[in-house]
Formats: sequence, C-alpha cells, structure tokens
Amino acid sequence: MSYTHSITVPMSYEHAVEATRAALAEQGFGILTEIDVKATFTKKLGAESGEAVGDYIILGACNPTLASRALAAEPELGALLPCNVVVRRGADAQTSVVDAIDPQTMVQLSGAPAVREVAEDAERRLQAALAALGETPAG
Repeated sequence: MSYTHSITVPMSYEHAVEATRAALAEQGFGILTEIDVKATFTKKLGAESGEAVGDYIILGACNPTLASRALAAEPELGALLPCNVVVRRGADAQTSVVDAIDPQTMVQLSGAPAVREVAEDAERRLQAALAALGETPAG
C-alpha cells in the first residue's frame, strides 16, 4: 500500500507552494509547521547536500476538528499529526510534485471506528485539495 497521494502539477516550485497552501486552506487545513528541507540540509550538511535534495518543503497541515476527533478516540495518534504534505521541484523548473500523507495509514495502526471515520474524512479533504491543485492554472 502506498502511504501518500501524489500529483505532478505544471507549476514552478514557488507557485506550487502557494497553491498548495490555498488548496489546503479551502479544505479546512491550517499549516502548523514548515520545514524547508533544502535550507536545513544546507545549514546542517553543507551546500552540496542542500543542492542534492533541491527545492523541498514539508508542510505540517492540520484540520483542528479532525485532529480533535482523532485525539479523543486515541490520544496516541498525536504522534502521527499533523498530516505532512510535501511540495518539491519536479523534473524541471516548470513542474512540481505534491505528496500528501494517506490518512488510511492511521487506520492500519488503530482499529478504532472513530479513527476510521476521521481518516476517511481527512482523506476526502486531502484528495480534494490535490484535485484542486490539478485544476489550478499553470504558473
């Protein structure tokens, strides 16, 4: 089973990051954390490592209502939150790839019916955000 849902979009990296933020917001997700992987690798491992990974950001997306329901059902699920969404430069400067965690991963780790419901809702919302990215004008 794949643990992400992915889409390649005809957008520059910068445009894809902005469009991803907007698409997630439309689905009720806020961004709690951001990790600029290229900048982190450059700082910790040197410029060569930063260049090797290229433009790559991890957005920690959270829908407070869904997170509240998940934690009420199983407090340990906090270790799997927030939902990570990666935006990375594609094969060239005119394409980008967006990878979102598949919330069904939580269901595999928990048998609780409430967790299944939350994961299904989160998956619908993340899939809708990715679909909206596919309809966003290139840039």
